[in-house]
Amino acid sequence: MKSKFHISGMTCLNCQKTVSDKIESYRGVLGVKVDLKSGIAEIDSKQFIEIEEISELLGTKYTVKGDISLSKKETKSKLRQLTPLFLIFSYLTMGTFYISILINASYEKSMQIFMGLFFIIFSLFKFLDYDSFPDSFKRYDPLAKKIPFYANLYPFIETALGIAFLIEWNLPIILFVTLLVLSITSLGVIKTLVNKTEIDCACLGTSLKLPMTEATLVENVIMLSMSSILLISYFI
Repeated sequence: MKSKFHISGMTCLNCQKTVSDKIESYRGVLGVKVDLKSGIAEIDSKQFIEIEEISELLGTKYTVKGDISLSKKETKSKLRQLTPLFLIFSYLTMGTFYISILINASYEKSMQIFMGLFFIIFSLFKFLDYDSFPDSFKRYDPLAKKIPFYANLYPFIETALGIAFLIEWNLPIILFVTLLVLSITSLGVIKTLVNKTEIDCACLGTSLKLPMTEATLVENVIMLSMSSILLISYFI
């Protein structure tokens, strides 16, 4: 598993060696490459390493941040990687619109259809590479970090939510569960973005290698907003 951090405070080759040696001695680290000029440390490890762990390891002399030195080329590459996510959202929107026209659905019913299709499609991609999904999901979801089995269960939860939305089964409960599940994941996404940690997003499984970007947060916010609107309208 590869991670990249920006380390400031290195002023000489001796600092570079000190930082490299400390990180290399850390548990689970397989290799490390530290560049004095850019301040970038590339770490290969058995499991994901948090920024806080590196900061504590190096001490107060050095400041550790996520890599903020993305070039325009890298940014374009990320946008290209996000193309499947944008395409899926486009097809979900068109599919929802078509079904809503066919059944003359209300605004609320259209949102239920969209959310149902969303969860089923996104869970399908997670099942395509199910063995790898839990490890990737645990890198940023707070609950999955504390309860590893939750990461294994997550694709099944999404499938159940999708079916429940489409058949309108116990909507108040389903909406509460949706708000809870997506809120927890969103907290992990926000922390990842704030720390500028470069990791893959597991929203479409691991086979597509989507980067964690603001698009992931927007996706969650849209679903959280729909859940809130439906829940409010249900009780009004």
